[in-house]
Amino acid sequence: MSNESTKTRAIRPSDFEEKYLKGKVIDIGGGIDPVTTNSEVFDLEDGDAQHILQYREAASYDAVHSSHCLEHMKDVPAALKQWWDLVRTGGYMIIVVPHEDLYEQSMWPPIFNSDHKATFRINKQESWSSVSYDLYQLANELPNAEIIETVIHDQDYDYNIQGGKFNSTLRKIYKWNYSNSSIKKNIASTLYKLLYNKFYKHGNNNKGLPVDQTRWNALAQIQIIIKKTLHSSP
Repeated sequence: MSNESTKTRAIRPSDFEEKYLKGKVIDIGGGIDPVTTNSEVFDLEDGDAQHILQYREAASYDAVHSSHCLEHMKDVPAALKQWWDLVRTGGYMIIVVPHEDLYEQSMWPPIFNSDHKATFRINKQESWSSVSYDLYQLANELPNAEIIETVIHDQDYDYNIQGGKFNSTLRKIYKWNYSNSSIKKNIASTLYKLLYNKFYKHGNNNKGLPVDQTRWNALAQIQIIIKKTLHSSP
């Protein structure tokens, strides 16, 4: 996915940072696109986020944020529990993950990111995925957790082509985006957008690969906000 934190910040309410990202903030997997300018980024060079308590102290942050990182963990519930342990009482954890129906689109193993180890749904009993987690259920099982909000971000997502497929020409252009050549990438981006917007949306193509709409402006994700309280919810 491309610059998901930047795209997510653009659609969050103007008071989001003031409400949920005050004080000492850690952004797990923030890379070069951190959630705030003053947040501490924890990424691959800092250690294994699966075992983050080996590198950071428990109850040492007012807010823990992670966007598109949890799906890379080998043990999702264990990683989430450790991330939660970083949060001080009264603080928040904000998690953003791909929505399995919008992003993976019933394709597993994943074709858009081969490092994904899990898929996510929200308040949904059944899943097509053998490695699916209900994010609400995971959050609800955390100690002293109050779920403030769950929301699906699907801005600019075209449901008319959900699960759709590239024709052979678009598939070749799409693959250029993974080339090491910046010239090929620029050509691919321009041609893809032109053909996709002008022709593909309105066609009935049935060969090739599903469309990864997040490579451009679309969002295909779930966000959950959890507050750490003094007592567990009844």
